[in-house]
Amino acid sequence: MALKSINLLDKQFDISYEIVNPLADKDIVFLHGWGSNKDIMNQAFSSYLPNYRHIYIDMPGFGKSSNEYALTTNDYAKIIEEFFNTLNTNVIAIAGHSFGGKVATLLNPQNLILLSTAGILEEKSFDVKMKIKLAKTFNSFGLGKITKAFRSKDVDRMSENMYATFKNVVDEDFTKEFENYKKNAMIFWGEDDTATTLASGKKINSLIKNSSFVTYLGDHFFFIKYAQDISLRIENGIKDGIL
Repeated sequence: MALKSINLLDKQFDISYEIVNPLADKDIVFLHGWGSNKDIMNQAFSSYLPNYRHIYIDMPGFGKSSNEYALTTNDYAKIIEEFFNTLNTNVIAIAGHSFGGKVATLLNPQNLILLSTAGILEEKSFDVKMKIKLAKTFNSFGLGKITKAFRSKDVDRMSENMYATFKNVVDEDFTKEFENYKKNAMIFWGEDDTATTLASGKKINSLIKNSSFVTYLGDHFFFIKYAQDISLRIENGIKDGIL
């Protein structure tokens, strides 16, 4: 594991990362999802794609990377882009899982690899809608502390700045961002995913003109089981170029 300090947006971020196959001259970057870290991506993919240098990153506020601020998805993309600049990378592909897929899309790589990515707004369940309504009501009466009872399990242990970040990113509609991506995209999805449903994957596939779409039996973390097959498809589908 290595650590690199990034100064951007009048803020400092200490970015934890790990490199696999350090002598390769072309880079594939792996970005984890919300609430996760680089280790899950490393465990899945580090044994494959031997002709590429792998860069596994803990995005700010996750794993061993610091964050003391409320950020947006655009902020994350700018921070990761600055990280690329300071590391002297030759990025030809970025793989993003869930929230990481949105960041990857904003970075506009030559090859975009999406793993059950977030970014398509889906209908919320009745229970979730009621929690949101009650939380807004309590907030309007200055009873913000009570709204913590309505937070999802994903945010129970978050610091206040990461909870503010979560609120910034959780309900973003990335329809235009996917539609505006014009390069080479490979989309992989879990058929039983309930966090980002199969319908979302099909929609993203329809929005990105130059994209392939492959599904696997499994949930939101399907890629752990099928990393070898996904890696082979990436190797065969990647188009050469730089970020």
